[in-house]
Amino acid sequence: MTAIERSRTVAVVGAGTMGQGIAQVAVLAGHRVLIHDIDPAFAEAGAGLVRDRVERMAAKGRLDRVEAEDAIGRIGAAAGLADLAGAALVIEAVVEDVAVKRTLFAALEGVVAPDALLATNTSSLSVTELAGALAHPGRFLGLHFFNPAPLLPLVEVVSGHATDPAAAERAHATVLGWGKTPVRCADTPGFIVNRIARPFYAEAFAVHEEQGADPATIDAVLRESGGFKMGPFQLTDLIGQDVNEAVTRSVWESFFRSPKFTPSLSQRRLVQSGRLGRKSGQGWFPYGEGARVPEPHTAGPEEAPDKVTVVGDLGPAAVLADLIEEAGIAVTATEHGGPYIQLPGEGQLVLADGKTSVEFADVAYFDLALDYRGATRIALSASEDTTERTLAEAVGLFQKLGKKVSVIGDVPGMIVARTVAMLIDLTADAVARGVAAAEDIDTAMTLGVNYPLGPAAWHDRLGRDWAYDLLHHLDERCPGGRYAPSLALFKLGYAAGAEDDGEDAR
Repeated sequence: MTAIERSRTVAVVGAGTMGQGIAQVAVLAGHRVLIHDIDPAFAEAGAGLVRDRVERMAAKGRLDRVEAEDAIGRIGAAAGLADLAGAALVIEAVVEDVAVKRTLFAALEGVVAPDALLATNTSSLSVTELAGALAHPGRFLGLHFFNPAPLLPLVEVVSGHATDPAAAERAHATVLGWGKTPVRCADTPGFIVNRIARPFYAEAFAVHEEQGADPATIDAVLRESGGFKMGPFQLTDLIGQDVNEAVTRSVWESFFRSPKFTPSLSQRRLVQSGRLGRKSGQGWFPYGEGARVPEPHTAGPEEAPDKVTVVGDLGPAAVLADLIEEAGIAVTATEHGGPYIQLPGEGQLVLADGKTSVEFADVAYFDLALDYRGATRIALSASEDTTERTLAEAVGLFQKLGKKVSVIGDVPGMIVARTVAMLIDLTADAVARGVAAAEDIDTAMTLGVNYPLGPAAWHDRLGRDWAYDLLHHLDERCPGGRYAPSLALFKLGYAAGAEDDGEDAR
């Protein structure tokens, strides 16, 4: 399917920040662009701001002067909806209100040509519901740009229940031609990013509520061990606790209050108290002049053991054997039993698996890392049954590898491991339900929210059973359905196992 021709007009309804950003993208792609707003003066001001941004790009050498002048000449304001009659694509970026949007699109349908596409930039409302009042809903779809639209590459191309596949393909080709990275998505609560991202926040909040660790430590572990650019506490303070919680609550309600998406009580209390993050001066952390953000918990120095035994296959943490040897610690390996690292004091060091240290005589758990060689921090968990010697040897071992160590409470799945397992599970479920292809979900999560690795890529790296087994253990210890692994995740592991073994899938 071909993209909308550059000679055709693109209209943007809504002259706010997002509308201006989308208009800038379209005009720099070569289209004539009209901005409309319920207030004509606001539309004129919005068009003027786009012209100013294009002019600044040229002044800074980021855009050819002739191209900039051409683009400035192609941006204008529409006094009324009737002025949009010649548009081949109309993108709406007005207030997130179903009634307002449905009224707008009903009016647009009577103005634009039969082959024109109508698109909403909604991030939270149902595309299917917005199209419900249209006589021709086949040409209606979602084009969810991320803010700031001129800078962020991702666009979710959302097909509603009645969207014509040809319309979605034409929109996809158009956005691709604009230099963006479009991903296809069915109309589901949260689309891709806001659906799949929920565990990144929820699991961190849960660990905090379970007294596993403080916000600064959880953030540091997810950044320095998990490879995420920002921790969830810092990020939600930046987004706004009210905004983030509203999205979580919307997805939860849309999924009929599924335990997979249950909101956080501690975040609710922040919102109720007016501690909304940076914009209010206080959220999880304090802000403003003189504010001191708490430091993550970091264990004091301990002596490293002079030898360890690696028992069984450490799986995702197998590289630790090499790192320990490189650090000058003697390593003995045995294939039978495990998997764990046997410490000299007879304690065991085990990769987070969804169980707890209290279940064993003398065990310390260590968390998952994106890259154990590159990680600068590792989390350990222990219970009252973990001996002081075992914990000290575990801390000293990782310190010898050049890692800072955060000791957290005895929470099943720890921090990075349970977060990644839940991301993998939601992704498997979404793919199985036809929400989006695995590669599109990975693209959306790496480009839309800057994850270090897409959930499907995590699954491939960690092995077919890793996430399923961890969640199964978590579900046994925290019953209620939140951690129950999806049927899709079970089938992924089983199908891969049957393929590896050359067995019939039954």
